[in-house]
Amino acid sequence: MDDERKEPMNSGRPKTTKRWLTVILGTVTVLLTSVQCGTTAEQAGSAQPAGTTPPPRIGATTSPSSSSPPSPSPRAEQAPDTGCEAVIAGMSPRQRLAQLMVVGVNAGDPQAAVKLVRDQQVGGIFLGGNETALLQNRALDEVQRAAKVPVSVAIDEEGGRVQRIDDLDGAMPSARKMAATMTPAQVRAKAAERGRQMRARGVTVDYAPDADITDQPDRDIVGDRSFGATPETARKYVLAFAQGLRDAGVQPVLKHFPGHGHATGDSHKGLVQTPPLASLRKVDLVPYRDIGEYGEVGVMVGHLDVPDLTGGAPSTLSSAAYRLLRQDYAFDGPVITDDLGAMKAITSQYPLQTAVLKALQAGADQALWSSGGNVNTVLTTLEQALASGALPAARVEEALNRVLAAKQACG
Repeated sequence: MDDERKEPMNSGRPKTTKRWLTVILGTVTVLLTSVQCGTTAEQAGSAQPAGTTPPPRIGATTSPSSSSPPSPSPRAEQAPDTGCEAVIAGMSPRQRLAQLMVVGVNAGDPQAAVKLVRDQQVGGIFLGGNETALLQNRALDEVQRAAKVPVSVAIDEEGGRVQRIDDLDGAMPSARKMAATMTPAQVRAKAAERGRQMRARGVTVDYAPDADITDQPDRDIVGDRSFGATPETARKYVLAFAQGLRDAGVQPVLKHFPGHGHATGDSHKGLVQTPPLASLRKVDLVPYRDIGEYGEVGVMVGHLDVPDLTGGAPSTLSSAAYRLLRQDYAFDGPVITDDLGAMKAITSQYPLQTAVLKALQAGADQALWSSGGNVNTVLTTLEQALASGALPAARVEEALNRVLAAKQACG
């Protein structure tokens, strides 16, 4: 995106241990007392304390006669804390689906952003363009007060020609210039400084760093937004920038998976094609190797057709692309789409509500559209798909847990 231009645990065993005061009056009494104690202890040890039944999973049914716990998630060891289940249990299906939306707002109209969040309870907002009213005078505090669950507030702040707070906090060099003039440690410090500036203004997510690898001229679609033309150089600086944002308490989002740097064309204008997957693995996907080293980050999937992977579909709508990220690159953090509402790679093929549904079905955790509006239409489409099973309840739960955990909204 660039708008250039745990399953619950019982915390303790049931308190069923009792102290028995036995007065030995004779052999028979001793035997009777021993039997009673053993029976009572066995019964008490099998009792469940009240209030320990976990809330049902999304779409799950419960039976009064069933005492079997729900099957653990295949990724239970990486699932968010049990607090997420309590938060989810208090949401309607529509509210759960709304948490998976990131909707563009006019940063020059704070009250419109407040109204959107109050009325729709979307999970995130995106501030594009060069307006800055929402980034001043603690205007985003009112947006957060309108939310029942904290809202993620995202901007594109890469540096160079893609930055949003330069009029307020000064300009930051492009990725290419930073890599040419600074060490990774200096880039980390620069990103941390920028992160603190964003955080002070209420921003929680930065759609940066750009992890694309290219030697394109500066003004091409990726160009100077890339840290390097070689995967080793790019990865060092992408890691440093991401770590700096995390140091400041801002969530980094690496983009554009699986790699826009050697793709033909501009996804703002139409679907673009990358080299074959084997080539991407050697170059463009290198920044995503050992992704755990980045810490808690997100990944943005681009509108990129990988001929031998997505088969003519954009990666944002391709389950094969999400499997590549989840399985081959072992990423289990939140994954967001590139813009579904203002890029012709998508809009020339699908109406917004269809694109959002297809993205979530394929494996996205958050659907982004910078153009704003259409929230009711999108949510109604998703509700119908959830009710019919076209959008599996387990897919919604998986995405919702990741989104809430990333926002630290689980208590």
